[in-house]
Amino acid sequence: MKSEAVRAVVQQVAQAFADEPLLVDTFARCYPNTLETAIQWESDGLPFVLTGDIPAMWLRDAAAQLWPYLPLCREDAGVRALVAGVIRVQARQLLTDPYANAFNALPSGAGHAGDFPERHPLVWERKFELDSLCYPLRLAYGYWQQTADLEPFRGDFRAALHRTVQVMRTEQRHAELSAYGFHRPGPVPITDNLPNQGRGYPVAVTGMVWSAFRPSDDGCALNYHIPGNMMAVVELGHLAELAGMLDEPELAVEALALRAEIRTGIERYGTVEHPEFGRMYAYETDGLGQHVLMDDANVPSLLAAPYLGYVAADDPTYVSTRRFVLSAANPYYASGAFARGVGSPHTPPGHVWPIGLAVAGLTAETAAERRELLDMLLCTTAGTGLMHESFHPDDPQMFTREWFGWANGLFAELVLLEMRDAGKTII
Repeated sequence: MKSEAVRAVVQQVAQAFADEPLLVDTFARCYPNTLETAIQWESDGLPFVLTGDIPAMWLRDAAAQLWPYLPLCREDAGVRALVAGVIRVQARQLLTDPYANAFNALPSGAGHAGDFPERHPLVWERKFELDSLCYPLRLAYGYWQQTADLEPFRGDFRAALHRTVQVMRTEQRHAELSAYGFHRPGPVPITDNLPNQGRGYPVAVTGMVWSAFRPSDDGCALNYHIPGNMMAVVELGHLAELAGMLDEPELAVEALALRAEIRTGIERYGTVEHPEFGRMYAYETDGLGQHVLMDDANVPSLLAAPYLGYVAADDPTYVSTRRFVLSAANPYYASGAFARGVGSPHTPPGHVWPIGLAVAGLTAETAAERRELLDMLLCTTAGTGLMHESFHPDDPQMFTREWFGWANGLFAELVLLEMRDAGKTII
């Protein structure tokens, strides 16, 4: 899919950074990447967004990949129709299975659908990740902010709002109320199965929402994922606002009540007093006194809390958390000759993720810090001009996933922020 509005943005970046050909060329590859390479059309004429080199549509990735295009919805009818179509598709996906994280295309797609006959044929993977319920809300609310158009929110979307709140309510009391579990038979990576025959370890009732998997698609060690719950707080506020506009006042009240319970749970159970960094957020907890202290590059992350709208960047607890995350105390922070930043247990040890670098830039305390992170991204593409999933900070030629739309989109967001702050853009 081509877009004149996207082409115009690329031209604006080329003019603004005329003396930086590497930045201009990398942006020209990354910004249109999802639009030009990852959009397919389903049998009913609605769009299907590939994450890149995997032929499936993730709720999270698809919403994040389209995020940099939202301002174009005001002027480009094609982009507007695309985003509106994805909102409709994601509503249908949530109603198909609100515990799934990724889906096949209509009519049955390809890949894993036949592996587990009890699963719906449209489901690629049924890993329950709290952020998978949140990202469609983020995209829908962002679309409405840009367009004031409520048309995509009729029909399935309204029902999906109810289903989202229902599932979150159920998973506040997972052991008591939920039938969900995840346990694949046979020899599979340990991160692909939950203990206790797929039910997870015991947790206390905290007000937070239980999650089986992290945004990396790896299993949670402790099943209250703090960044995911932070995102839920923000998006339940958006859900309440949309519900009000759709004449669903009871749903709006319920969403705000749930939001308050989750926030209270995060602040009560999701923080620790670290001997070096002070009061900071944990990555996961069970509500029983155990905490996982780390961060993972995949968003939602602790580092991304201001980017997602949970706290301000100068919030004292966040500042302490950020210091921890961007230090050797975080077991998934790595440093080398070309870059330093957050990685993930999902990829080889010692690797840095471009997503982590971009999020650090998008939440940077100073313009100089943001520019340093942007330069790291520019010099670590291994000559491809595209972002990867991860790379070795001493040798960017060692990378995972050559085609990864989410990372390309976040890099583009960072460039556009750099441009706006310099007063160089009219976007």
